[in-house]
Amino acid sequence: MRKPKFPFLRWLKPPGVAAATALALAFAIETNTIAYGHPGVGIVRDSGGNVFYTDLAHVWRLAPDGTKSIAVTNIHTHELCLDAADNLYGEHLWYEGDSGKWGHYVWRRSPGGQVTKIIPPTEGFLANYSFVRDKAGNSYWADRDAKGGPAIRKRSPDGTIATVLQSTSFHDIRFMTCSPGGTVYLIDRSDLIQIDPDGRMRVRAERLTGDWFKFNQRHKVQGLCADDAGHVWVAVSDRREIKKVSKDGAVTVVSRSTAPARPNGVLATPDGHLWILEDSLPKRARVRHMRPDGTERVY
Repeated sequence: MRKPKFPFLRWLKPPGVAAATALALAFAIETNTIAYGHPGVGIVRDSGGNVFYTDLAHVWRLAPDGTKSIAVTNIHTHELCLDAADNLYGEHLWYEGDSGKWGHYVWRRSPGGQVTKIIPPTEGFLANYSFVRDKAGNSYWADRDAKGGPAIRKRSPDGTIATVLQSTSFHDIRFMTCSPGGTVYLIDRSDLIQIDPDGRMRVRAERLTGDWFKFNQRHKVQGLCADDAGHVWVAVSDRREIKKVSKDGAVTVVSRSTAPARPNGVLATPDGHLWILEDSLPKRARVRHMRPDGTERVY
């Protein structure tokens, strides 16, 4: 016999206030699962037109002709990045139930398909390393627990680490991206924040979820991408929307996902194509490709 999803409900005798309260609580738990879930956001395209994306079990490759295949197998990674030579990077993260410990390693896949570990298996979460990178090879990450307030750090290709910005005004830094030229964009609660290479910070868009109150926003806004013209595309999972924040500050909805799918990651390419990484419950990742002419295809 299948176990009830919310076993505490069997002790209640509906109808009644207690039953109604419990059902409301169950609904809240379920919706929080959706809102606070942490699916993969990684979707990138190499110079040959191959699109790579994660479903938390594997990394998949979509060839230019639409052929779909597994590029890296048995990998639990949330983010991806490519370097100038089309090497693909990601993480493998795992949890050891017996010891209660997390572990990780970082892998690299060559254009030819060879996968190697560039950071060996290590206890804990990944630190001082990032998959948010600009065209010069600099990587950026949020040091959320830094003394003096959260800090945005930068690692140069030679290994030098510098602080781009440190501020006590941050509330809950989540996903990040950067333009090819090194302008950093991040989600703080549901706001889009821009940090210029010289450390200047400004709010590009507020309350992307549309919620008046900014509390309880974690993971309602997820993956994002940016170009050097100042445009940013953001996956607002909670609203099933892709929003574009133009360089002039205008915010427009450029895509809506059909329930139960929600957008988690987005890739906007210079030739006008939009690749949207979507997920639904249970874990089912797919990619929706929107062409410049308005037609689309789901993979």
